[in-house]
Amino acid sequence: MAKYKITFDKEICVGTFACNSVAEKFFLVGKDGKSELNNAKFNQDTKKFELVIDEYDLDISKEAESFCPVFAIKIEKLEK
Repeated sequence: MAKYKITFDKEICVGTFACNSVAEKFFLVGKDGKSELNNAKFNQDTKKFELVIDEYDLDISKEAESFCPVFAIKIEKLEK
């Protein structure tokens, strides 16, 4: 099964929570008024949050990516 990486740039998030409305499994409402990527790890090099998901969760994650008005969510397929 293919793996994918969600990359979330919290710095540019404007807190519309459109991602949360379609993928609340992954995107939570943060106390700071911005979304949070659930169970993600912060990448010190890129200053973004990252989470690896299975192909099973790809469709809902892609929907969240497409709903983000500031393009803070990126999804890419990981090579084996």
